[in-house]
Amino acid sequence: MAKDQKTRRPRAETPKGFRDHFGAEVTERAAMLSRIAEVYRRYGFEALETSAVETVEALGKFLPDVDRPNEGVFAWLDEDKDWLALRYDLTAPLARVYAQHRAQLPTPYRRYAMGPVWRNEKPGPGRFRQFYQCDADTVGTPTVAADAEICGMLCDALEALGIARGDYVVKINNRKVLNGVMEAAGVLDPADPDRFAHERGIVLRAIDKLDRLGPQGVRALLGEGRKDESGDYTKGARLSDDQARVVLGFVEARGATGADTLRTLSDLCGATPTGAAGLAELSQMAELLEAGGYGPDRILLDPATVRGLGYYTGPVFEAELTFEILGDDGKPRQFGSVAGGGRYDDLVKRFTGEAVPATGVSIGVDRLLAALRAKGRVADEEPGPVVVTVMDRDRMADTFAIVAELRNAGIRAEAYLGNPKNFGAQMKYADRRRAPFAIIEGSDEKARGVVQVKDLVAGAQAAQTASLEEWKDRPAQQEVTRADLVAHLRALLAK
Repeated sequence: MAKDQKTRRPRAETPKGFRDHFGAEVTERAAMLSRIAEVYRRYGFEALETSAVETVEALGKFLPDVDRPNEGVFAWLDEDKDWLALRYDLTAPLARVYAQHRAQLPTPYRRYAMGPVWRNEKPGPGRFRQFYQCDADTVGTPTVAADAEICGMLCDALEALGIARGDYVVKINNRKVLNGVMEAAGVLDPADPDRFAHERGIVLRAIDKLDRLGPQGVRALLGEGRKDESGDYTKGARLSDDQARVVLGFVEARGATGADTLRTLSDLCGATPTGAAGLAELSQMAELLEAGGYGPDRILLDPATVRGLGYYTGPVFEAELTFEILGDDGKPRQFGSVAGGGRYDDLVKRFTGEAVPATGVSIGVDRLLAALRAKGRVADEEPGPVVVTVMDRDRMADTFAIVAELRNAGIRAEAYLGNPKNFGAQMKYADRRRAPFAIIEGSDEKARGVVQVKDLVAGAQAAQTASLEEWKDRPAQQEVTRADLVAHLRALLAK
């Protein structure tokens, strides 16, 4: 008889591109999101929670530069022959919700949403297939007052998390201004928007690399092209010197004040109808934000902010942290962007056939949490529960009575549910649980109506080997009456 084949056991590992989050990280993120939500609610935004699964049809085109159906998302064909997919952001579900429920929703509709999203992309360092997003959007109003409000709310949210003024800046630009510059540079024909599309794509990517390549590197990409240090050659947009001068003038237009910036931009593109409209919107946003107390120490007009301009239709904004951290190479660098957003007036149109104006912002939850850790703005790791030890299996009811009393008093507590024979193992468990105190009630304590309260912070070093008698002899342990246990623990935990 053939030998039974060895049972193949599943590998205990997370799928590639995914990760597990344990206690402290989960609670830190929840606390951060709760503080952001408080700010959003203060502004009158309401929470919205949508399904993690949407129809592929509702999601539409998924990610930038992805044209094939179901590419970039986790999708499957259900039994009704409909393609379903995990949501890849929180904006596409909002468009579907507004189109579906607009008769019952107020206009404008102001909502915030927080939760995981999934992208079927190649993972890499710091890049995962599941991550959290935190969005706030206003749907149904064309006024840039809504855009200004989002920017002010973003400032308030960052400050509510402990990021001080001077450690962040919200940069504002406008797609219409960029289009006006493109017209002035001769790479956008309003009568034929598809004309020069290839050149505009190169120009946008070049502008986005200003911080890394500097003006000369961008100028090379606007012209014939650029060869980097490795020898790789990137083909340029092949603009003339005059055309390139207009584009570079745009990205370097930020002046000492917002008024200076607007004047420079007006000289570049104010003669075009599109550019003039964009400048009017920027000017109005600046006026409204200034009236709300959001000056240049918090918000800047910055034409070099172009990320997302291929998607947005009007104002665009990006929150950037300005303090330095140490990079992987040990050298100081600025932390960078943690949030971005803008006006997108065409998304809901896919469902309704009519343009529905909308604006919003998305905060990168993981990056912002990393920034808070870097600044020491995350609270110290929360202590674990008080552990009530078990001295006798036959007296487990007494242990449960103590635990219930502590919980009813609002104190985190748990009974030790392992093998009670080895007291050292119980202390080792309490240490791993980061318990601040252990409660000991042996038969002698029970008879005398007292309990032992062990300070595990003071006695953690001995947790591996101490016997019951050794633990009782340590000065970090106090004997209190059973009736005074709750009051005693409350006083200790309040210190």
